[in-house]
Amino acid sequence: MLDLNSLAEFSRANCVSICAFLVPANLLATILAMTFAALRRPSHYVWQASAIGSIFAFIMILHVYTWFLAGVVMAPTYILLWLALTCLLANVGAVLFQRRYAQTPQHSNG
Repeated sequence: MLDLNSLAEFSRANCVSICAFLVPANLLATILAMTFAALRRPSHYVWQASAIGSIFAFIMILHVYTWFLAGVVMAPTYILLWLALTCLLANVGAVLFQRRYAQTPQHSNG
């Protein structure tokens, strides 16, 4: 059985290493999803990068909420929460942008 209390304690005990991985991974995956959408790459590239970035963002949100449950209310917790929510919205925006403008034909000047 999954013990959520032990999982939350693990998250708080290994905060530096978790954040050292999640912050760059989240940013890179989100930037990759936005780049694929802007360059109009095939939709499965955008979906895959966006899904990976969204998973990282969701894990970061859960990690921050373990700190809120412990009563830690400091600037880093709010900054990480803001970063995760922004990346989550950017990933959703990249998918919506790609879906909307993938059907638009490209017009050339020649």
